[in-house]
Amino acid sequence: MRSGTLRVLSAIAGVLLIVAGVICLCNQETAVLSAGLILGIFMLVSGIVQIVMFARGRSMFFSSAWLLLDGILTVLLSLFLLFNQAFTLLSLPVLFSLWLLFSGVSRIVASVDLRTLGSRRWGWILALGIILLVVGFIGLMDPWLSVQALGVTLGIAFILEGIDSIVNGCLTGK
Repeated sequence: MRSGTLRVLSAIAGVLLIVAGVICLCNQETAVLSAGLILGIFMLVSGIVQIVMFARGRSMFFSSAWLLLDGILTVLLSLFLLFNQAFTLLSLPVLFSLWLLFSGVSRIVASVDLRTLGSRRWGWILALGIILLVVGFIGLMDPWLSVQALGVTLGIAFILEGIDSIVNGCLTGK
């Protein structure tokens, strides 16, 4: 698969995540009631895109193992959320925070690799990784706050993940 196809797949995943974020911000009650399903579907798409990017673009990434691990964990977590609806609402704040923490660490590692490659845009990936890390820590420190503001939290996190996916797509192959 060429880098152009990887860019398109990454952009599609990013747009879907941003759309999910806007839906969550506009309809917070709906987001709380269907958080597990929405989160599961969009995380599944995002994880599959990351695995495809790993499989087709290993030579383009130094820490492709991080990309693969992030994709696999995202797919596994999405399947857990899709098939365990009753437990999902109880565990969603913690699981979501852990996903944000791991995604943040993964982005920070990717930014270091981009800097090593000489990319001038590595700072954007680093900034998004730090933001994801901070949001994940906040969610873990006070899970009930995450439950109360689940729609806003999901919306912002989806938008950040979508922006990150689009930025990664723009940087692929450069």
